[in-house]
Amino acid sequence: MRAGGEEQLSLLQEMLQLKQLPKRIEGYDISNIMGTNAVGSMVVFEEGQAKKSDYRHFKIKTIQGANDFGMMAEILTRRISRMQDPEENPEREMSGQKLPELILIDGGKGQVSAARAVLAKFNLTSVDLIGLAKEKGERGERVYLPGSDDPIALPPGAPATHLLMQVRDEAHRFAVSYHRKVRGKAMLATPLQEVEGIGPVRRGALLKYFGSLTKIREASLEKLEAAPSMRKNVAKQLYDALHD
Repeated sequence: MRAGGEEQLSLLQEMLQLKQLPKRIEGYDISNIMGTNAVGSMVVFEEGQAKKSDYRHFKIKTIQGANDFGMMAEILTRRISRMQDPEENPEREMSGQKLPELILIDGGKGQVSAARAVLAKFNLTSVDLIGLAKEKGERGERVYLPGSDDPIALPPGAPATHLLMQVRDEAHRFAVSYHRKVRGKAMLATPLQEVEGIGPVRRGALLKYFGSLTKIREASLEKLEAAPSMRKNVAKQLYDALHD
């Protein structure tokens, strides 16, 4: 570990009274629009540096509607249960990856409470957990600790503060970029899904042949009829649906 990095982590440990030196920090965030196309992200910083090879995306599967707390609990549960190997020291290893010393949640008291319940379920209470939220106005960044109602104000400009903000912002960026990708695919697929006779195979063949939904919209009826695996009656239904 670089000397400067170790000093930064030591200051962070002292500032938040963490149980362990946070050599590995995992940051989590949720991205959705009113609960639709909801996804989660996990980013990893080791020794103060991003480790992109360990980043993970999650599509929310069990939560319906706008419920960020439930979504946070889902992705943490999946992250731990999927990777934890009970045959090999479950307190320290997750499928070859080290258990983090610190988990950082993008959010406040509610998100931290949801994450805390998951850690307790897996008997991982030795892992430090915090939430980081930017308060309105000039109050700046606040850290929320499990079981505490009063957040901790972070000193502006401090190296430890900067590191936490880096992790939080990277988790947010990674979640938002994945959400845009998922939302874009959903918007692309929806018009084709609504036409009777166009299933996954034919939909994939159309997109491969024309290259994009825009090109399919621009195609004449004759071109749609000539596309691979298309029948005239299905092509007519598709043309009408796209030009309604």
